[in-house]
Amino acid sequence: MPDRTYDLVLFGASGFTGALTAEYLARAVGASGTAGQCRWALAGRDLAKLEAVRDRLAAIDSGLADLPLLVADAADPAGLREIVEDTRVVATTVGPYIVHGEPLVAACAAAGTDYLDLTGEPEFVDLMYVRYHERAKATGARIVHCCGFDSIPHDLGAYYTVGLLPDGVPIRVDGYVRAALRPSGGTVHSAVTAFSRARQTFRAAAARRRAEHGEGTSGRRSRLRSRPPHLARGLGWALPFPSIDPQVVIRSARALPRYGPDFTYGHHFATRRLTGAVGLAAGTAAAFVLAQPPPTRSWLLRRFPAGSGPTTDQRAANWFKVRFTGMGGGHRVVTEVAGGDPGYDETAKMFGESALCLAFDDLPETAGQVTTAVAMGDALIERLRSAGITFTTLAESKGVPDAE
Repeated sequence: MPDRTYDLVLFGASGFTGALTAEYLARAVGASGTAGQCRWALAGRDLAKLEAVRDRLAAIDSGLADLPLLVADAADPAGLREIVEDTRVVATTVGPYIVHGEPLVAACAAAGTDYLDLTGEPEFVDLMYVRYHERAKATGARIVHCCGFDSIPHDLGAYYTVGLLPDGVPIRVDGYVRAALRPSGGTVHSAVTAFSRARQTFRAAAARRRAEHGEGTSGRRSRLRSRPPHLARGLGWALPFPSIDPQVVIRSARALPRYGPDFTYGHHFATRRLTGAVGLAAGTAAAFVLAQPPPTRSWLLRRFPAGSGPTTDQRAANWFKVRFTGMGGGHRVVTEVAGGDPGYDETAKMFGESALCLAFDDLPETAGQVTTAVAMGDALIERLRSAGITFTTLAESKGVPDAE
């Protein structure tokens, strides 16, 4: 799109995660970029807050003192249209996405502009598929959701694992998530909103199933498997982890023949102690119950104000590791994706590199709503490795049964 002013616009740059992403981009590309020039801008609804973020960026790179600032509200279709028609890629951190996200997706799908977000909200992802996937395919826009800890380590980790197994055979992969993190106000608001919309989420999933019936499978089968709490080899107790991540992995498997004729994925949260497993399950159940009545939902949201988040020192103590075991064709592999603070520092890194990958890298030709593995795959893995997130092969063996 040589006639567009910007390569990348970061929308919601004055929020907690948005500002961290802006700082990451300032260090990664600065004022001139790494490949000639990255023409980028900050966008949001409050000019004064955007100016404050730009001042922070100028302390990193003085050339960013004149970084363009674009003012638009997430609920203003005309203002959003003006921005997306003048850029190649829009990356947005403005959530909860089910409340604030649709107008920007609609504008990008209509303008042929690539779109990325950090949502972990299944309802939003499914509704955007039903409403805008075909339009985005027609205009060439790539709509890529879940470009942070939800769900890059899991999607690309499964993709990396599958690549180590024989081609053309049934494959089974299990992912085990371990992490230490503190949530921000925005993350809590998104989670509570999703918990309070269980019925709407089920309806959106049903609508998506009707809309995508048979698409991309070519006779291949990809499915999730759920196991009760169990002891995982070397990881402690493993619980089913009902996040959006396994849905993303399965969508990648349905789109990419490399996952084999029959692909199965299981997704788990691992903890060393049984008490930790019980506490996590009880806490999640309690949050779900409290999110239903409006009074208790409001009480929960007040405890975590939007725009708040963990301090630099708190984030420095956080980490994540996602272990994968893959089986297929008599081969067994164990891999791991690992990094630092998953919710914010590493999410800003994943999000920023995803945006740069879409803007500058030589990628497969795709359009419509696609996953990170489908849209960016190997190119994004290499970017993340260069940025410090590890993709490691821990063990490989041959001549083993395909079922444990």
